[in-house]
Amino acid sequence: MGNPEDAEVYVLRLGHRPERDKRITTHVALVARAFGAHGFVLADVCDEHVMESIGKVLERWGGKMYLECGVPGRRYVREWKRRGGIAVHLTMYGLHVDDVIDEIRETAKPKLVIVGAEKVPRFFYEEADYNVAIGHQPHSEVAALAIFLDRLYMGMELHLSFPDAKVVVEPSARGKKVVKRG
Repeated sequence: MGNPEDAEVYVLRLGHRPERDKRITTHVALVARAFGAHGFVLADVCDEHVMESIGKVLERWGGKMYLECGVPGRRYVREWKRRGGIAVHLTMYGLHVDDVIDEIRETAKPKLVIVGAEKVPRFFYEEADYNVAIGHQPHSEVAALAIFLDRLYMGMELHLSFPDAKVVVEPSARGKKVVKRG
């Protein structure tokens, strides 16, 4: 079995509408970071507010993540696959995650996880190496990404720490404690 840390995982966000989706797209990127993705790409539009928010989180809470926005989504997927990666499209219409996650995890190829907003064009269903459903009911793309990455990394991502973090949470049974570093 391939080691999940061996292959890069990028998240490609489709269908972002800057006037409506800042919060949800930011949450997709936050989940990508916190759950171990190596990159976040916002397709077709560039929303500086979203990119700045993620940049601030990386600066304060640590971690290294490739960020890009405004790239044509279709071209990005084709180029990703041309360079030897696989494309995994999260959709409620796909195969159940439990039926395909081992196969996806075992490949050492870089993985591009495609997360859509509203209506995802047919192109992405056809270009994806895997159309993966977390469940076959309407649900949040944020939840779908979190569950997919958790299954991909077998829960190990929940133990991530970022050595370059300026602040860290000190676990507490009650209350909140945030410790500043350096």
